[in-house]
Amino acid sequence: MRVPFIKMHGLGNDFVVLDARETALPAITETFAARIADRREGIGCDQMIVLEPSDDADFKMRIFNSDGGEVEACGNASRAVALLHGAAASVETAGGAIALEPAAGGASVDMGEPKFEWDQIPLAYPMDTAAMPVAWEALEAPMAVNVGNPHVIFFVEDADAVDLAAIGPDIETDELFPERINVNVASLASDSAGENHLKLHVWERGVGLTRACGTGACATAVSAIRKGIVQSPVTITLPGGDLTIAWQIGGSIRMTGPATEAYRGTFEWDDYS
Repeated sequence: MRVPFIKMHGLGNDFVVLDARETALPAITETFAARIADRREGIGCDQMIVLEPSDDADFKMRIFNSDGGEVEACGNASRAVALLHGAAASVETAGGAIALEPAAGGASVDMGEPKFEWDQIPLAYPMDTAAMPVAWEALEAPMAVNVGNPHVIFFVEDADAVDLAAIGPDIETDELFPERINVNVASLASDSAGENHLKLHVWERGVGLTRACGTGACATAVSAIRKGIVQSPVTITLPGGDLTIAWQIGGSIRMTGPATEAYRGTFEWDDYS
């Protein structure tokens, strides 16, 4: 079975998109997704995205991390899918319904409302998610939020000075997080872009260090607004570039940023199954 794919990225966070809205695909396993994502023997990507029909929205978006695990949300992929779809749409995800529309050079996505309760993250036991009484080495008292998928956010003096590649895996897999966790380390940007500007690095569960993470940018902006560090809208600078996040307490998160189609191709399904 010869299957077409579209290779896309959002700020360097890259995806293999399979469009199954009109022609169904065989069942997708973790092994299949991981083989597609492999950068030496597969097509290579941070996430594999599968578009399917939906009874409750214009279509459904499924997201598989590079380790093969299926996850709930991906902000950068949402922008890429908006670019591919070419029109405003409602999209069903495992993390909840989102709304997207193309914008100049990319897309704007309504990511829904953030969740802050400990059992909505989820955490293994109750605690204050606005100032968690936990620490990993010098990283301490993070905030936690679910923006379709779970995140912890550490605000530090200089995000560049944190060896997230070393400490990220320990936090991701800590028993405090029964569904694992995405790890964000942020600091105020030091350039002239203004006080509502944060620098961010993300250790993404099932992926590792990533050039950009849309949900991480959303989670970090929301947490920084709650903490009084910045006001909406917030510019988030990741290694791959900038995203703009707008949020008011009690409302939905609006993420705006670029997306790019890199190339198209086909592969033989049985080569990866």
